[in-house]
Formats: sequence, structure tokens, C-alpha cells
Amino acid sequence: MFSFLVSFVASALLTLLVIKEARLHGPALDADFNGVQKVHSHSVARIGGLSIFMAVALSACISVWRVPALTTWMLSLMACSACAFVGGIVEDYTGRVSAARRLLLTMVAALLGYYLLDARIDRIDWIDAVWPLPYIWLTLPLTVLSVAGIANAVNIIDGFNGLASVVTICMLLSLGYVALQVNDMFVLVAALMVAGATAGFLIWNYPVGLIFLGDGGAYFIGFMLGELALLLVMRNPQVSTWYAALLLIYPAFETLFSVYRRMFIRGKSPAMPDGIHLHSLIFRRVVQWAVGHKDARALMRRNSLTSPYLWMFSLMAVIPATVFWRYTGVLMLFCLLFVISYVWLYVRIVRFKAPRWMIRHKRNQ
Repeated sequence: MFSFLVSFVASALLTLLVIKEARLHGPALDADFNGVQKVHSHSVARIGGLSIFMAVALSACISVWRVPALTTWMLSLMACSACAFVGGIVEDYTGRVSAARRLLLTMVAALLGYYLLDARIDRIDWIDAVWPLPYIWLTLPLTVLSVAGIANAVNIIDGFNGLASVVTICMLLSLGYVALQVNDMFVLVAALMVAGATAGFLIWNYPVGLIFLGDGGAYFIGFMLGELALLLVMRNPQVSTWYAALLLIYPAFETLFSVYRRMFIRGKSPAMPDGIHLHSLIFRRVVQWAVGHKDARALMRRNSLTSPYLWMFSLMAVIPATVFWRYTGVLMLFCLLFVISYVWLYVRIVRFKAPRWMIRHKRNQ
């Protein structure tokens, strides 16, 4: 817990500094209120990732000082993650780094992790028994695409105050718990560092949105989440690879479903942003708090009420993954149940038939 607390305190203080210091956040203010995915009504700094990255770097230095055996691993992990972070933070400040370039930088980060950390997908439980993975020609691209895909997926679900932050904190704490069970000190410490830094940012982001995670924060946390999940299951054969699949299934399936929806249903580019992600639909069609009003207070209230729905939904995967981390068959069953639940819920909301227990009725004005 020491790593968590150090990162938490450092991130909370650094985030407050970023919020207060105009010279730090001035060029990175999000003042676009009309985009399809915009749900705020005043200018907000979008560089929360800067304080998270700095807090994790500080915590990593302290961890290396306390446990010298972690030095090589920590330095390599921070070097890899810096590649993913740079593309996002530059985009936050300039708005000139395309999604393709950010994804490419994240793929470079995953490639570095492949060689520096030996983070590679060389087994998939049960599938290996039928079709063993060929060594380099499949494991390398599969590893790079998987890690980069998770980083991009976290960026996609970062649509409302606290949404991506709480979801990833729960996932990171699950990684820490399982790492503790198998005595993987490196993954345990690294997961707690990132979770603590994200929690320090969260207190300023939720519910009022004083600062946003931004692309830098989303890509950094997403990369760390994907890389640590990969390292945990590959370094410890007793942990099923389907643990990582179920743990990360919410952002991963959200991304895959969005690609399918845009390409095959709407006939558009998969990179084209839209406002019909699951979290966007819940905001517009389920959370009916102050419906018909567009003042700042009502909009902020609706924003903050949306995220808890997705927190609970993601826990449908995180909790069973954490409990059944070694049981492949059970994990595969929960993966199937999650996919079915996601599609069922999405279709219900699209057809204006959201379950009654989800509806928040309008407050009398």
C-alpha cells in the first residue's frame, strides 16, 4: 500500500497545481462545447495525465530506492510507457497529433515492452491445445496490437467525469490482488502506483470535472493496464490468460463493437467519432435528470450521474475475473455472459426500451 499512498498524494497535489497554474494548462484548455462527444459547458484543462505520469515516475523512483531489485523492470516499464504518454500529451496541448499517430506511438511502446520486458503473448489457455501459437510471426503483432488496442480502448471510454478513472482503478487493484497471490512483486508495486496516481487525479475530476484525463492520461493508463495484465499472466502460468481477457473486456469490447457499428452498420470510417457509445446513450436516454435544460449545473449533474452505471457494469467482469483468476472455463463463460449482456443492454437503450431500474426521472424544477 505504500506505493499506492505515495502515488495518490503526489498525484493529488500535482493535479491541484496544474489546475491552479494557468501557465501549465493554458494551451491545453478544452473549450470545444459542440463536439459529438462533448458534455461540458466551460473551459477545462485536459492534461490530467501530466500529473498522473509525474506521480507514477516519482513513485517508481522511490520504489527502486526501497527495492533495488526492481530497478531494471521499473526503468524499462517507464521508458516504454513514456512513448504512449508523449503522443497523447502533445495532442492535449496542440491538437495536432492524429489518432493514427497516437496509436502508432502506443504500438512502438508495446514493441519496446516486447523486447525490454519480454511482455509477449506466447500462450492462450485452451486455444493452445488446439492450435499452438507460432513463435515470432504471430506473437509479435498479436502482442503489439493487443496492448495498443487496450490503450486506445481506455481513451474511448473516457467520456464522462470519473468513468475511465474508476474503471481502470478497479482493474489495477484486481491486478495487484492477483499479483499478490502469485508473489509477483513487480506487477503488484506497478499496479498500485498507477492506481494510486489515478485515484489522486480522480478527487479533482469527479464529480465536478475541474480537470480532464486527456489523451495523455488515457493512453498512459491504458498502456500500463494492458502491459501489466500481459506481464502478470505470462510471467505466472498459474494465472489463466482468460483472466486478462475478462478483466479488460469492457473497454476492449466497447472498442470492437464501435468499430463494427461504424463500419458495417453505419458505413463510416471506424476512426470517425460519434455520440452513440454505450456511455453516451446512457447519458442521453437513461439519465433524465434535468432533461430539457442546458445550464451548466444540470449538465454537470447529468455527467456525474452517468459514470456510476458503467462502473457497476464493468464490475460484472472485474469481480468474477478477480475471484476466478485461475479457472479458465469459468472465465470464458463470464466473457460470453458479458458480451451478451452488453449487446442486450445496448439494443434495449437504442430502441428506447431501457430497463426501468436504470431510469432516473426528472426532478421537479
